[in-house]
Amino acid sequence: MPAPIRIDVRTASHAYKVHVGAGLVDQLAPIVQAAGSAGRRFIISSPPIWKLHGAAVGQALEGAELILMPDGEKAKTLPTVARLYDALIKAGGDRSATIIGVGGGVVGDVAGFAAATFLRGVRLVHVPTTLLAQVDSAVGGKVGVNHELGKNLIGAFHQPMVVVADPLLLGTLPRREFRSGLYEVVKYGVIASRELFDRVNRDLAAIFERTTSVLVPVIAESCGIKADVVSQDEREGGLRRTLNFGHTVGHAIEAVSGYQRYAHGEAVAYGMLAAADLATSRGMFADGDRATLASLIAKLGPLPSVSDLSSAAICRAIRRDKKVLDGRLHMILPVALGATETVSDVTESEIQAALRTIGIRGA
Repeated sequence: MPAPIRIDVRTASHAYKVHVGAGLVDQLAPIVQAAGSAGRRFIISSPPIWKLHGAAVGQALEGAELILMPDGEKAKTLPTVARLYDALIKAGGDRSATIIGVGGGVVGDVAGFAAATFLRGVRLVHVPTTLLAQVDSAVGGKVGVNHELGKNLIGAFHQPMVVVADPLLLGTLPRREFRSGLYEVVKYGVIASRELFDRVNRDLAAIFERTTSVLVPVIAESCGIKADVVSQDEREGGLRRTLNFGHTVGHAIEAVSGYQRYAHGEAVAYGMLAAADLATSRGMFADGDRATLASLIAKLGPLPSVSDLSSAAICRAIRRDKKVLDGRLHMILPVALGATETVSDVTESEIQAALRTIGIRGA
C-alpha cells in the first residue's frame, strides 16, 4: 500500500491537515487527538453509513457518542440541524466538544453547519466515506444546508481541525456514487491540472477497480488543488470561485429536480458540459478540448436524462444562485484543459443555448 499523504490547508482562520491513506480509519484516535480534540466527541452519521462503517469507526473512536441523522440530500435542511442541536443539548455537549462527521457530503455539510453554530462554534472533524466528499466537500470549510429555492443557500465557513480520507471506505460505495465523485475529480483537472485530467482518462479502469495505489494520489492531488485555492481565498472573494466550475448549471438542475433525481456529480457533469459549450461558442475554449472533456465524461458512464426539465426553471434557479453578486452572475468557463476564467457578462440567451446543447429544451 502507498504511504499516507498529508496535505496542509492554511487559511486565515485556521490551519489543518488532510490525511489521505489506506487504513487511516484505524488511526483515527491518535490523529484526532494530535489535531487538538480534548473534550467529548460526538459522531454524526446516518443509519446506512453507520451500518457499513460503524464497527470500524466506533472501535477506533472508543467512547465517542453517536448521533444519527436522516440520510440523503432531502435531509440537508434546517430541521435536521435542529434535531442535532436537540441531541447535543440533551447530551450535555459544551464548547470543548468535537463533532466528527462520518459520511458523505450531506452528513459532512450538515454536521459541519451544526458544529459552526452550536454554542457559536465547536471543533469539527471530517471522516468522508464517499469519493465526492474525500476529494471535495470535506476540504475547505464550506458547511450548510439547502433551501427549497436553492442549494446551499444557508450556511457558514467553518474549517475542520483535521480531515481523514481513507480510500478503503470506498469499497462499499455503489458505482453510481463513485462515479459522482469522479466528476468532481474531472472538474479539478479542468480547472487546474491537465496532468490529473489525463491520468483519470488513462487509469480509468484501475480507478473503477478502486485500486489503492491509483486512488490515493488521485484523491490527494484533488485535495491539494482545493487546499491551494482555499488557502489563498478562504471565503470565495475571487480565486475560490474557480471551484464552482460546472456548479452554476449543476446546482440549478439539482434544485429544479428537488434534489432527488441526480447525484451531485451527475448534475455537475451536465454543468461542466454546458459551461464548456458556452465557452466554445464564445471562442474561449478549443472545440477539440471540449470534445475531449465530453468524451471523458461519457466514458465515466451514462448520465440520467434531463430532457424533461424546464430551461426557464433552470434559469430562475441560476438567478438565485450564491454566485450572483450585485445582480451579475459570475460564471466559471474553461479556456483550456487545466485553466479557467471567471466571466460576469453571460446572458440568459447564452445560458439557454448551452442548456439546449445538453438536452434541456423545455419551456
